[in-house]
Amino acid sequence: MHKSRLSNIIIDCRTDDIEVAANFWAAAIGRSPVSGSDPSDPYRLLKGSPNEMKILVQAVQHESRVHLDIETNDVEAEASRLEKLGASRVAKIHTWWVMEAPTGQRFCVVRPQRADFEDNANVWSGGNV
Repeated sequence: MHKSRLSNIIIDCRTDDIEVAANFWAAAIGRSPVSGSDPSDPYRLLKGSPNEMKILVQAVQHESRVHLDIETNDVEAEASRLEKLGASRVAKIHTWWVMEAPTGQRFCVVRPQRADFEDNANVWSGGNV
């Protein structure tokens, strides 16, 4: 048995200036950009209410797009469950899987990201897909 749920929305931006991209998206959706302590970090959090889903801006080399993260307490079990639904694994990066839905959208399966994960995630048993 493991748990998972939709966790993050990531706005992938093909850019050399992540600060400009983060400032634009923060202003566009009414959030505050959080600058990282490491300027080479490709991620910037767009801070909102603690009860809302996390939204991040990410500097990438591929075409700009939006992707979702599914957080889970068992990355391998969740990736396997999603494969049974028709998704495919694209690449393992650090501790997470980049996956592709049968309809072509990319998404990531990541470790828990939000403090209320244990209380609010879906529970999957061996037979549940």
